[in-house]
Amino acid sequence: MSAVLESYAQGSWFTPSDEGTPLADANTGETVALFSRKGPDVGAMVEYARTVGGPAVRALTFHQRANLLKEVAKHLMAYKDEFYALSHRTGATARDTMVDVDGGFGTLFSFSSKGRRELPNSTVILDGPSEPLGRAGTFVAQHVYTSRPGVAVQINAFNFPVWGMLEKLAPAFIAGLPSIVKPAPQTAYLTVAVVRRIIESGLLPEGALQVLSAGHEGLVDALGPQDILSFTGSASTGAILRNHPNVVSGGVQLNVEADSLNCSILGPDVAVEDPEFDLYVKQVVAEMTVKAGQKCTAIRRILVPEPMAEAVTEALADRLSKVVVGAADQADTRMGPLVSLAQRDEVRRSVKALRTSCRLVYGDPGQVDAAGADAESGAFMSPILLRAEAGATEPHEVEAFGPVATVIAYGSVAEAVELAARGRGSLVGSLVTRDEDVAREVVLGSAPWHGRILVLNREDAKESTGHGSPLPVLVHGGPGRAGGGEEMGGVRGVKHHMQRTAVQGTPDMLTAITGQWTTGSRRAVGDVHPFRKNLAELRIGDTIESAERTVTRADIDHFAEFTGDTFYAHTDEEAAAANPLFGGIVAHGYLVVSLAAGLFVDPAPGPVLANFGVDNLRFLTPVKEGATIRVTLTAKQITPRTNAEYGEVRWDALVTDQDGEPVATYDVLTLVAKGEE
Repeated sequence: MSAVLESYAQGSWFTPSDEGTPLADANTGETVALFSRKGPDVGAMVEYARTVGGPAVRALTFHQRANLLKEVAKHLMAYKDEFYALSHRTGATARDTMVDVDGGFGTLFSFSSKGRRELPNSTVILDGPSEPLGRAGTFVAQHVYTSRPGVAVQINAFNFPVWGMLEKLAPAFIAGLPSIVKPAPQTAYLTVAVVRRIIESGLLPEGALQVLSAGHEGLVDALGPQDILSFTGSASTGAILRNHPNVVSGGVQLNVEADSLNCSILGPDVAVEDPEFDLYVKQVVAEMTVKAGQKCTAIRRILVPEPMAEAVTEALADRLSKVVVGAADQADTRMGPLVSLAQRDEVRRSVKALRTSCRLVYGDPGQVDAAGADAESGAFMSPILLRAEAGATEPHEVEAFGPVATVIAYGSVAEAVELAARGRGSLVGSLVTRDEDVAREVVLGSAPWHGRILVLNREDAKESTGHGSPLPVLVHGGPGRAGGGEEMGGVRGVKHHMQRTAVQGTPDMLTAITGQWTTGSRRAVGDVHPFRKNLAELRIGDTIESAERTVTRADIDHFAEFTGDTFYAHTDEEAAAANPLFGGIVAHGYLVVSLAAGLFVDPAPGPVLANFGVDNLRFLTPVKEGATIRVTLTAKQITPRTNAEYGEVRWDALVTDQDGEPVATYDVLTLVAKGEE
């Protein structure tokens, strides 16, 4: 007897009182679980997320949140066999499951790494440098990102029940938002299984994650101006959400990923005997058959030069004929069933619409042999390849969300760009070419209509992740028909969930608010060199004002000879004098920085373990022979590393001359021992 799916709401599992609707195994038609539309109180779930989950998540720093995601991913990996078995029942082959399950875990690991490497161990992100607003320097501004006191609600599609949840959860959690997950009914049993393992682990703060395995009626009604709603699914449902009063006038931030008639363009430079031709054919077939074409990034439109259309069509048909369609858990199966019989019927209807202006060149929408399964009981379908007639409109308007693609011929590169744009906005497009001029014309012409563009050829093929693979470090989304949303993108995705605010005030106020020293703020010059202080002792604003050093002609000559940098401004008096910027011999910029290091460094062993970089180096005024320089070095930002005995300290370095004029500014990056708290 199959069990009805439970929701996790307000700290406990909720079991519906009714029996629910059967969710069928895509391979056999057997009931896997029951789905009830009668769920817990969605308004109470939202309130619980805001009042319990939100404060608990926001109490953690970005690094602490990132580390928890890493631990969650490691925990989930121990249950891969369980998830793989359930994934097969959705119709996913082992390869498909790797994309969904392993891809989801990889996304958690990626966001964890980006969060720890690129964000401060704090709860505030600074956006760019401070902006001076007055001549005296007493009135400045700083853009900051802060966490919203709301909830991130995700309403997901059926095709990626694991990755689709985790790729939204990761940036929201690092941004400080609790999440409510609403999975699509068809594959909700896999999503719920993953959530159950996360909840059992106890790794995330209570209220940080809830799952609604029921209808979402009333959910959007409960959202407000600090909440984010992310939707993946059909354009029609996306339009309904866009017109919801809470989105139109209630301030709810809506992110939509909808239909996408993605295209792949074969460059006019590619011949049948070129490696690029084979790469193109392999990529198209892979995108048609992975997840049985049920990917929002799958190739739907195959744009090829008119003289190559027949050769491409024949090569695709030949390769498709070798694809084994069958039960998802069979080792030889290349393409499993669609997610449900209803979805198969929907794809068949779309194919019928496409055939209004396209002819069938491979496959049979109504019949297929299914290895290791009953083709009628399961949602099996043959890959379908179509060839568009001249002037066909349907391929640019109808998306068959399954193993279906259409060959469309073009006459010129400009026409290929125009055809790509007729999709009215796509998640991804790809171009296979070695011609750099073709690549520039296609990419610049198509970029406004695409969220991502892959340029593929023999040079990058071995490392390429492929047309249809969204990556955690790249933005995922697209304009127009594709929904206009944006997900992932590394730290960009984190900031997308936060509020950017311009804060104005005195430098000291901004330092106190942001936790990072602002130019013009107080400096603390003491008897102890800041390099003698560990992280527990060091404070923002701790400063050393160095002794002076006169830069001699001998210094300049020695540096030129020692380094080999004999640029005329440092070695040729006549040429240097003729340069309007210098008017004579000047010191190398890197000589100035090197001498500055000698002025501020404390040479004895101590808490400072290493210098690991210099950021934002600018040379402001030429330093001529005989000039006297000094350095003011100030602790600007302190970032303890989690699970390490040291942290990072960013120092503001200001090099001035004998007249007090700045000659160089930069940030010095050091690793410093933590010491006793």
